[in-house]
Amino acid sequence: MLNAIFERRSIRKYLDRPVEDEKIQTILRAAMYAPSAKDGRPWHFVVVRDRSVIEKFMQVHPYSKMLSQAPVLIVICADRNLEAAPGYYLEDCGAAAQNLLLAAHELGLGTCWLGISPVKERMEPMRPLLGLPENVEAFCGVAVGYPAEKRETPERYDQSRVHSDRW
Repeated sequence: MLNAIFERRSIRKYLDRPVEDEKIQTILRAAMYAPSAKDGRPWHFVVVRDRSVIEKFMQVHPYSKMLSQAPVLIVICADRNLEAAPGYYLEDCGAAAQNLLLAAHELGLGTCWLGISPVKERMEPMRPLLGLPENVEAFCGVAVGYPAEKRETPERYDQSRVHSDRW
């Protein structure tokens, strides 16, 4: 698991190869094992393979060009009715997204996180595009596919950002 944490990178180039349903189910299962405030698990996942929906997503999200190659888009959504600790859906869905990204890497898939919330210009068009109920908000999208690029792993540990007992 440490290798997945250290080696995972955002992938923006994908092979023209479908992603198996079993792998999608596995990464969704990993996402659902994320911790959440008071175990509310307020997440839902919209798995999008329909190219017309992906193209419309790309029109709304300014940093989603990689979706022109990615065979799958997973949109992680927060269900406000399932929040056990109101206001913590950002942390809950963020943890689910991280689990999904790491699991995908472990399975040989590439991913790229596409932030949606809290940008209203991205959030609002998702409701009609994905048919989201009123109590559900789009949190982020994740491009998923087999990577057509290998990205180097930079050293990110920075001792100057570690403080003991006090700042």
